[in-house]
Amino acid sequence: MKTAVQEVFSDLEKLHPNLFNVYTTEGKFFINHFHKYLEMEKEQIAQSFEDGEYNYFYSKEDGKNFENGFEYYNEKFKQQKQ
Repeated sequence: MKTAVQEVFSDLEKLHPNLFNVYTTEGKFFINHFHKYLEMEKEQIAQSFEDGEYNYFYSKEDGKNFENGFEYYNEKFKQQKQ
């Protein structure tokens, strides 16, 4: 199973293989610049798992309880200011 970010990169690689060519300046820049999103997603998944060991819908940072996973997602990821 792939994560959403991994799926996006797989699609991008099919549509724009030049972006993943490590032998070009464009490819090196793309990979180095966007690799951070894979790392960010990994950290979010790991943190969600760790939070789930205590109470699946409880946020340790602010002490909030959430009614369901969608409410947790909306609070933690979707509605963050860019």
